[in-house]
Amino acid sequence: MKLVRHTLRLPVALDKTLRTLAERQGISAYAMLQRSVKAGIATQISPPTHDTANSEMVAELASVSTRMVDVQRMLDRALFTTCAAYCYARSAATGARKNDEVITAEINAAYDRQRRLSQDKRP
Repeated sequence: MKLVRHTLRLPVALDKTLRTLAERQGISAYAMLQRSVKAGIATQISPPTHDTANSEMVAELASVSTRMVDVQRMLDRALFTTCAAYCYARSAATGARKNDEVITAEINAAYDRQRRLSQDKRP
């Protein structure tokens, strides 16, 4: 096989990456450069085909993500409603004559407390 010589100039950052890769694979920087050129040419000759399965998966993931946001909103609303029911029930059970502004403040405090607690328990 007849070889042809080319002169190549690389940016410093790319040269560092090339040398690091070569060192990891236990070859010279020149051999790594040859591998990189061969791999690049092979990729450009036969680029990866656009697979419809990939685009379908991306669309489905986007759909799931959208649904998850809806579920999170619904759960958030359920938490707030539960806190409101608890605060009103507690007020009625204790016989305290609290106005709606006081109960609303208690609801918001209970809601915020439960949100904090749920975020503290995440792995």
